[in-house]
Amino acid sequence: MENLTIAEANQGLKDGKFTSVELTQAYLEKAKADDLNSYISVTEEMALEQAKTADSKGDFTTPLTGIPMNLKDLVCVKGTQTTAGSKILKGFKPAYTADFAERLLNTGAVLLGKTNTDEFAMGGSNETSAYGPVKNPWDKERVPGGSSGGPAASVAADQAVYAIGSDTGGSIRQPASFCSTVGLKVTYGRVPRHGVTAYASSFDTIGPITKTVEDAAMVLNTIAGKSDKDSTTPDVDVPDYTKALNKDIKGIKVGVPKEFFAEGVEEETKKIVEAGIETLKALGAEVKEVSLPLTKYAIPAYYILVKSEASTNMARYDGVKYGHTTDDAKELLEIYMKSRGEGFGDEVKRAIMLGTYTLSAGYFDAYYLKAAKVRNLIKQEYEKMFEEVDVLATPVSPFPAFKIGEKIDDPVAMYSADILTTPINLAGVPALSVPAGFTEAGLPVGMQLIAKQFAEETLLHVGYAFEQATDFHTKRPS
Repeated sequence: MENLTIAEANQGLKDGKFTSVELTQAYLEKAKADDLNSYISVTEEMALEQAKTADSKGDFTTPLTGIPMNLKDLVCVKGTQTTAGSKILKGFKPAYTADFAERLLNTGAVLLGKTNTDEFAMGGSNETSAYGPVKNPWDKERVPGGSSGGPAASVAADQAVYAIGSDTGGSIRQPASFCSTVGLKVTYGRVPRHGVTAYASSFDTIGPITKTVEDAAMVLNTIAGKSDKDSTTPDVDVPDYTKALNKDIKGIKVGVPKEFFAEGVEEETKKIVEAGIETLKALGAEVKEVSLPLTKYAIPAYYILVKSEASTNMARYDGVKYGHTTDDAKELLEIYMKSRGEGFGDEVKRAIMLGTYTLSAGYFDAYYLKAAKVRNLIKQEYEKMFEEVDVLATPVSPFPAFKIGEKIDDPVAMYSADILTTPINLAGVPALSVPAGFTEAGLPVGMQLIAKQFAEETLLHVGYAFEQATDFHTKRPS
């Protein structure tokens, strides 16, 4: 029962092959025996209660009913600890549930627990978590990617049927690539962010990490759509994404941006993705080389903007309202300083310092304002590109999963690893990571598909066609 897709688990429940309680118990055993450090907390009592409710109703028409999943530990669920991977929120139990999570739970989804993340989603390897690094199930000496490393590793290792992560600059797609799962970064605003701990509010998106493209479409059907609790969700119709799943991509125009295959992208990664593009071509897609020259400015613009937003968002953690409060302070300023000093890790402190600097009166125009202008130019570049092509096909990461500890002491090297994912967040467009192959060392490599705003249907269509023509998504770590 532990290696099923959503579609397979749903069919099993419909056919009476097992109950939701039996399915949940099987996944709970794997979650509790977690040797990857994927989970920060396991909500066993809640999960079994939800599974019993699903069984008592006996209606599995909705595909997510009775299916065990997990949430990245940025997502608030009423009465359940939410840490954001940080000491400063240890023990915090919110009084409300995130809007999209409520949608899932209302369909009968079963919550196994909260999964590990880089602290406040700041990181690309899941090594900045106060709860220790997550191990990649394909090679436990390597990172699973970040910041949604816990969700991706748990799905790859069959510790959940699917998971929900967040993507600010690649945090769903990179872990999906490193762990050989499907990861969908949606259009900004497609899924409400209400109840999700913020990193950079104008970049953060919520999306599924699944075993197949079909599963991603099923999850998106439930979590997408306007919310009265989130003003950044536009009133755009939510289609049935499963209807977009089609093997026929004849005539689909695929652009291959040369900047995404330039210096810095490892040769083996490049060849695997190029082979994936050839598969799309063999399926009838029209492939042509294109250029996105502003790509080289994405990393500096992105990190100036997100660290600026992060410094503002982190101001609420002051040791007074909630979360960690120091035991060693005699007056208010000392409470602030010691609580934050004890509660925040190095990466968050770095973000606060950099963001505060770029937002200061003397440097706002020189750094933040210029980065904001570059962001707008990149957005325009992508809008113009999608007048020519339906999707772009690129690598997700310049290289496969690296070893734990290899880059953690070099922030610039860690930030540079996001060179192929951050432009998509700057443009606000959706992107999908699908398993595209393995290196000679057996490490997964993902192919990134990118489309115009609110064209998730197109991504799922092309991704599904590729998936049906290959078998990489069926491979599991030993």
